[in-house]
Amino acid sequence: MAILPAMGTMNVSLPDALKAFVDQQVESGGYSTSSEYVRELIRKDQERQRLRGLLLAGAASRPGSVADDAYFDRLRRRLRGADRA
Repeated sequence: MAILPAMGTMNVSLPDALKAFVDQQVESGGYSTSSEYVRELIRKDQERQRLRGLLLAGAASRPGSVADDAYFDRLRRRLRGADRA
C-alpha cells in the first residue's frame, strides 16, 4: 500500500473569469478536481524553474569543444580501436 505525502490546505481567491477557466479544465475531463489542476500547474512551474536553472548554468559555463567533422572522425577511430581491444 502506497503512503501518500502529507497534504496542507490552501484557500485561493480567483476572479470569476479565472475560476471559470479552472472549472472548464476540470469539466473537460483533464483533471478530477480543481486542486488536482492547481497541483499540476505547480509541478509544471517547478519543472520550468529547474530547467531554467540548468539553462542558466549551461550559459554561464565555459564553451565546450567544437563538434565538427574532424571531431566525429576522431571519435569513430577511437571507437574502432576499442572494438579491437
